[in-house]
Amino acid sequence: MPRSVELAPRSRRALKAGASRECVARFEVHCTRFLDADGRPVAELPEPARDARSLVPLYRAMLLTRQFDQRAVTLQRTGRLGTYPSSYGQEAAEVAIGAAMARDDVLLGTYRETGAMLVRGVEMHEILAYWGGDERGMAYAGPNAPRQDFPISVPIATHAPHAVGVAYAFKLRKEPRVAVCVVGDGGTSKGDFYEALNAAGVWQLPVLFVVVNNQWAISVPRDLQSRAPTLAQKAIGAGIDGEQVDGNDAIAVYHTVSQALLSCRRGGGPRLIEALTYRLSDHTTADDARRYRSELEVERARSLDPVPRLRAYLEREGAWSDADEQALLAEQARLVDEAVEKYLSAPPPKPGAMFEHLFATLPPALEAQREAVEAEEGEPS
Repeated sequence: MPRSVELAPRSRRALKAGASRECVARFEVHCTRFLDADGRPVAELPEPARDARSLVPLYRAMLLTRQFDQRAVTLQRTGRLGTYPSSYGQEAAEVAIGAAMARDDVLLGTYRETGAMLVRGVEMHEILAYWGGDERGMAYAGPNAPRQDFPISVPIATHAPHAVGVAYAFKLRKEPRVAVCVVGDGGTSKGDFYEALNAAGVWQLPVLFVVVNNQWAISVPRDLQSRAPTLAQKAIGAGIDGEQVDGNDAIAVYHTVSQALLSCRRGGGPRLIEALTYRLSDHTTADDARRYRSELEVERARSLDPVPRLRAYLEREGAWSDADEQALLAEQARLVDEAVEKYLSAPPPKPGAMFEHLFATLPPALEAQREAVEAEEGEPS
């Protein structure tokens, strides 16, 4: 339902003094949804989605993200991967963001945008390498690599000002490109986020902020993070259009993000989208979410799982079958196996690698340290 926000609060003192009062601004926040929890349309689908077969690539990518995610957690549990942040339950939002972006756009994400990264061309073994402690995983060297996408940002919301810088460069160069900055709900409480919104609004930059609201900032629930009825309305103070979307509805996310990107690309200034979803997993493999949320809450959220929702729609439209599902699961299991083998068989980085991916040109002080390390290890300079 649309929400109205009136920015002209009634003042008792003003009323007693007989002062006039008028509404000087009013805002609404709309939420977009096309499929209900059972995969049944609740509104007319946008043009590209009316042919259900066109949605199969989205579903395939969501399922691959989930299979990869499950294997990564297993690798961590068996001591073959470092701490890993699962995206279980958020596949629709992550995949649809990546799928809606143009090839020349730039993604600046958090540590949970696995689905978007895979759709954008980052290879599975590269993602595993990064979480295994190898920075080469963020160098994106594959044949379809999005080479200008930013590496994973583990610090919360510190990449939001970077997105503003990227978008400013696009505007100066008159390039029809968009910087897509993805943050979590907790990230919207950081000063970096507000500063980025304000700068983007003042300079009218081609940047899209997507808040993937999975209801939990580690162990802090959404209702303890902000009194704002929506996180989308945080855009209002920066003069930016903000809206919500059902983050478990892949069609809705793809449509909403696509429309926002088109507006940004055509000079319409920045946009903000709040994608409502739920983190069905622990925050990371170092977390135990049972300590701060109830199983009843998780089960209620599980009934909104985006993967079976889209599958139900595809099956109802005759675009998917059990045979298709089994064949895809087998194919993707093989691809994940190959990625895991490539990750596990890769030689570890040499000690001198700690100096790479830091500066375009290494400062003299660090250059001397690298030479010392390489000499100690017998590495060539």
